[in-house]
Amino acid sequence: MSENAIPSLCEWAGGSSAFERLTEIFYRRVSDDPLLAPLFARMDTHHPHFVALFLAEVFGGPAHYSEQRGGHRAMLAKHVGRHLSEAQRARWMALLLECADAAGLPDDPEFRSAFVGYVEWGTRLAVLNSQLEQLPDEHAPMPRWGWGETGGPYRG
Repeated sequence: MSENAIPSLCEWAGGSSAFERLTEIFYRRVSDDPLLAPLFARMDTHHPHFVALFLAEVFGGPAHYSEQRGGHRAMLAKHVGRHLSEAQRARWMALLLECADAAGLPDDPEFRSAFVGYVEWGTRLAVLNSQLEQLPDEHAPMPRWGWGETGGPYRG
């Protein structure tokens, strides 16, 4: 990164390792959460790593999730037919934000605004797609979240 370059949200967070810490903490706590534990009872042991790859890519990090796991469409496919509830979505989001603190993610307002903005958008998209029986868009692009021109997040 050049001296005047603006870091990606992934870089600002501490790189891919920051999202690895976040998802490790989060999924340890999920197993004790009465609302979320049943959703992840048969979770692949690599699931936290895959989610970390996805988050890092969304926030401007390497495209490892797309290269290794199939991109946004593959993530959407994990939710189709699961019939997630608003209560589960809200709890997932609240727990992830608690874990962001525990993982030491930056707590400055600009980063947290972008982080929360994506998590809010992403969890609502997951609930919508979980009500479907098939994927709505075979060409779903990977979301890219950044600072935006005014300091806020953008998708592009």
